[in-house]
Amino acid sequence: QAQLVESGGGLVQAGGSLRLSCIRSGRTFSMYNMAWFRQAPGKEREFVAAINWSAGSTNYADSVQGRFTISRDSAKNTVSLQMNNLKPEDTAVYYCHARRLGRPWYWGQGTQVTVSS
Repeated sequence: QAQLVESGGGLVQAGGSLRLSCIRSGRTFSMYNMAWFRQAPGKEREFVAAINWSAGSTNYADSVQGRFTISRDSAKNTVSLQMNNLKPEDTAVYYCHARRLGRPWYWGQGTQVTVSS
């Protein structure tokens, strides 16, 4: 059974850093690209960052460009999101996401990130 499991959320002061991780398990995620989304209270889920699993190319939302870095470890089947210089507006539940054209999409259960001012 395909599964994405996030970890690494928590409470941090503004200006601090956190690193989120997402393990892909249960089945092959071959050719699936990975992304992180987030959802703040009362707001819609929004795109944060994505990585092409094969090529390693990345793209980011304007709001996190230069502060967040997405990466993958093929050997560990893990995707990570390094978040630096965190701001209160980064507070949200962060979701790991796997997608591939023509195949089912997958979401993790989410991990809470809270940034205090």
